[in-house]
Order: sequence, then C-alpha cells, then structure tokens
Amino acid sequence: MHKFFFKKKFDQYFLKDRNIAKKIVNYLSFKNYNTVVEVGPGLGVLTQYLLTNPCNHVFLIEIDKELTFFLKKSFPILKNRIFHKNFLKWNPEEINLKNFAIIGNFPYNISSKILFHILKYNQYIPECIGMFQKEVAKRITSHKGKKTYGILSVLVQTFYNVKYLFTVKKKVFFPVPNVQSAVISLIRKNETIYCNKNMLFECVKVAFNQRRKKLKNSLQLFNHIQNFHKIPFLEKRAEELSVKEFIQLTKEIEIRK
Repeated sequence: MHKFFFKKKFDQYFLKDRNIAKKIVNYLSFKNYNTVVEVGPGLGVLTQYLLTNPCNHVFLIEIDKELTFFLKKSFPILKNRIFHKNFLKWNPEEINLKNFAIIGNFPYNISSKILFHILKYNQYIPECIGMFQKEVAKRITSHKGKKTYGILSVLVQTFYNVKYLFTVKKKVFFPVPNVQSAVISLIRKNETIYCNKNMLFECVKVAFNQRRKKLKNSLQLFNHIQNFHKIPFLEKRAEELSVKEFIQLTKEIEIRK
C-alpha cells in the first residue's frame, strides 16, 4: 500500500482487499452499454478488474494530481482516458459520452453530491455501482415510513431501482475509517418521469427540510399556486409519501402553477 499517497483533504480511504474489488466490479451488468467511468480510482484497485471485463472503454476521473500520474504509469493503455478533474465539475458531454456506467469507491464527504451529479446526467447513466458510507447507503435504499427515508431516498429512487448489495468492513481500507461502508447498485428505470425535474427536486427538499410538519405547512413556498388546498397528500408528512406519490404531488403543483 502506497501510504505516501494518502491526503486527508480528499477524504481518501484506499480499498486494499482485491477480492472485494473484484466482487464490486462483477456487479456491473454491461447491459446496453460498453463504457464505464470510474470516479476516484485512487491506486487502481477496481481499475485492474475493469480492464478484464467486456467493456470497450474505461475512463478514470481522479481529483488528486499525484494519483493521476501514478494511474497513467500503472495503466498506460488508459493514458488518454485518465482525467485529473473534480467529478462534481465534470460534464460527460465534453468528451461526447452519452451512455455509460459509473463505478467507484466514493469519498464519504461528497458522496451525496456525487449522487446529485449522477442524477443531473441520469439520461446518460443506465447503471451505477458505488461504495458509500453504510449510513448513506441505508438512506439511499430506504422506503417511506422509516427514519432513514429522506431526500436522497426519494430523488435517487425516482430515477433508479436501488439495491443494497453488501456491507464492507473497516479493516479492508487504508487508513481504517471510523465507519462501515456498503456497496449499492442503481439501475435506471425504464419508465419516463412525466413531471418537472427541477420542481420535483425543490418539492422533495422543501418537504424533508421540515419533515415533522404536514405538507400543507412545509410547502408554504407553493401556497401562491391556484387551488393549492385541493392538492392531494397535504395532510401527510414527507416521510409518509412514497416515491410515486411525490411524483404525483409535483404534477399536481405543476398543473396549478
């Protein structure tokens, strides 16, 4: 393990168990895509197994400049597909990527932001296999009525079928984190979401930011809308609404705007 690469500012925890790395990569289905973008490849523990799979193109996005040089030396075949870049500022259209999977051992401190960035470009991303802090993974895969059900749960599940795959112990990382990790999968849903995406995001965020209030109170922002009082679900709280009901709520708000 290359200890000298560790930088606390990037919240880096390097996976050192090759069996787990191989297991993560093997969850990729390669259905209807042949390109994979790895986010935060670090020392390339996942990358080595990506290159043995049937995908034609592998791209790496790494924020750490030193690691970018290391990866280019370690995987010369990928030299022109390794980008020193912040994934949160990365636009796949810049390199004409329109259909690709995402995989990565995501930094804990920006994992939610990574998910929102994936949602921004969800039309291009049919699948994602990601390592998250266990607590975040539980939130993403949670359902209505649970305390862990929230903004991430609704917005990710609006566009993807999510599945908790397995828990990863602390000892398989360097340095050893203070929390457990988990791997989840996101498979994009086939159905089209017939509502305003931006309004859905706004509605869900506002509702859960005051999750103890009934929606008729937490959604005061939308009170100027015509016939607001006739919109269904307003007597419920955010955690009581399913993903489909949030979509319906957004539609109801949209048609009365």
